[in-house]
Amino acid sequence: MSLEFLLTSFIVVVSPGTGVLVTLAAGLSRGARAGIVAALGCTLGIVPHMIAAVSGLAALLHASALAFQTIKYLGVAYLLFMAWQVLKERGALSVDEKTAPRSARQVVLSAIFVNLLNPKLSIFFFAFLPQFIGQDETAPLMHMTELSLAFMLMTFVVFMGYGLFAAAIRSQVLSRPYILTWMRRVFAGAFVALGTRLAFSER
Repeated sequence: MSLEFLLTSFIVVVSPGTGVLVTLAAGLSRGARAGIVAALGCTLGIVPHMIAAVSGLAALLHASALAFQTIKYLGVAYLLFMAWQVLKERGALSVDEKTAPRSARQVVLSAIFVNLLNPKLSIFFFAFLPQFIGQDETAPLMHMTELSLAFMLMTFVVFMGYGLFAAAIRSQVLSRPYILTWMRRVFAGAFVALGTRLAFSER
């Protein structure tokens, strides 16, 4: 496993995207446990991308205009839905000591879905990962699986850090309502920006 792969993977993982926003929102709104659970959900959301890359389904998706457009606009719709949820007083970024806890299953499913429609992951597994599989590789599928698992582990560790950081500053947000107001706007704007970028993306 090359240093170049690890460094590039780290840049991809740590860069702000839908998974990072979901994990931060979970940690801010419901504490450390929710942040860790969201990180786990986002990591599990990588599995379909990994399976697609290993099995060659990514190539089929790339070749099919209809399939690509369908996945793309499902992602756009969900990102806009997330933006609306964040702006609501009792929505996805509701930071309140009396906030009703969401079950681990709800948090995980939401995180899986948002990463399932994450275009950054599709690009990573379709365009980037194969570059690290040599033409003379004796077991290319095994090597690709190993690299994918390393990427997933890195994602979980980094996202868990995001979630714990968000949980650590939760009390500061609780004591300063105006911070939450601006955070809602920033998060909503970020989701809209990601949705807009995805809407205009090409294969």
